[in-house]
Amino acid sequence: MSAPKRALKPFMLEGLPEAGCDEAGRGPLAGPVFAAAVILPDGFSNPLLNDSKQLSAQQREELRPLIEREALAWAVASVDVEEIDRINILKAAIKAMHLALDGLSVVPKHIIVDGNRFYNYRDIPHHCVVKGDATYLSIAAASVLAKTYRDDYMRRLAEEYPQYGWERNAGYPTEEHRRAIEMYGITPHHRRSFRLLKEPELF
Repeated sequence: MSAPKRALKPFMLEGLPEAGCDEAGRGPLAGPVFAAAVILPDGFSNPLLNDSKQLSAQQREELRPLIEREALAWAVASVDVEEIDRINILKAAIKAMHLALDGLSVVPKHIIVDGNRFYNYRDIPHHCVVKGDATYLSIAAASVLAKTYRDDYMRRLAEEYPQYGWERNAGYPTEEHRRAIEMYGITPHHRRSFRLLKEPELF
């Protein structure tokens, strides 16, 4: 028997609007990095909500409108490949989270962020939480929004560039994606600062 899923925590600091932040798309070879910020109301719960990587695509799609409907505030933002190549992916991911926070209709009093790196946002206190998307509801909700919005974007790009299988791999470095780069070259949506092809094996 598998262990029962641990219930996610509703907040880190009680009694104030707390925004959870997460990003999607740090690892792909192509496409923007997306981020979301979500403030959930007191008493929010959903047994399905978890780290988006632990959910099926169908479960994420079911959760997205529920999160958007029930959140006190939510926003999604992205940073494009030119900026990723210019400032590096870590800074671009944090910039996307700042842009998502900019888009909130409610100003948070505290921010919790998935991972271990973040830059101060205005004068609002923040905490980084490793595996935060599997710990706090608001970060998990942000992970679902960031992932679904990015996947939608990559599916639209795949219609323009069907050779790369982005509707399946979302730009990640799969064998299919790398074979397509070898065959067709790169597009304006590839991250030139990334290692797009594997290093040749030395014998």
